Amino acid sequence: MPRQSPYTIDLTNAERRELRRRAARYTAPYREVVRARIVLMAAEGLQNKEIAERLSIPVQIVTKWRKRFHAERLAGLEERPRTGRPPTKRATDATTRP
Repeated sequence: MPRQSPYTIDLTNAERRELRRRAARYTAPYREVVRARIVLMAAEGLQNKEIAERLSIPVQIVTKWRKRFHAERLAGLEERPRTGRPPTKRATDATTRP
């Protein structure tokens, strides 16, 4: 028997409208569309494995976004700053062009 996720998703009407809007945006970055679709499917009661199969993504990705939405709601789906050294210019970018 598949394991049930402890992070059940119950959406407000406003959250559902916003997630549907994000999922339907053709010009949005792919990651935003996928995150919205993950949460919408989780709210329908689908298990992480089934969501992953439908979206052709790893289960770990589904688990991550389901958990973050559960904890932080819509704000949890936003990009966060990444750790590490900031990007620097390459030598070819620094040369002047005539």
